[in-house]
Amino acid sequence: MTQSTSTAYDELQEGQTATFSKLVTENDIMMFASMSGDRNPVHLDAEYAAGTMFKERIAHGMFSGALISAAVACELPGPGTIYLGQQMEFKLPVKLGDELTVQLEILEKLPKFRVRIMTRVVNQRDEIVVDGEALIIAPRKAQTVNLADLPTFVAQ
Repeated sequence: MTQSTSTAYDELQEGQTATFSKLVTENDIMMFASMSGDRNPVHLDAEYAAGTMFKERIAHGMFSGALISAAVACELPGPGTIYLGQQMEFKLPVKLGDELTVQLEILEKLPKFRVRIMTRVVNQRDEIVVDGEALIIAPRKAQTVNLADLPTFVAQ
């Protein structure tokens, strides 16, 4: 098991950063479609996608949103964080095989343990694919937790 330690509200500093990376695979796209129910053919059908502005299949936009959520929940501030809101602007399509990195930066500490966080997702060419901002409630005290091992699924 992997451990994750949160950063308590009092320890967070404006300008503090963290990252979280993930390679986008065929299995990820199929699992996200299955989990979300989003069967848009631009994500799942290569022939259909070839006729779109993207010319090939792309990942679901909210797949990047899910990675932002993972970064906030597991990296900064980490376990115990409560999401209040997320603003996202999709800048570029995410393609199968892209290596995505979520970049987080603490922008502002607000009253009642609330924190504004810059949330950006870049690909392996350091191009911004998603730009945004989250509003969260940070943990009141640091905690270390064991993160569950994820099961391995194979898309059919």
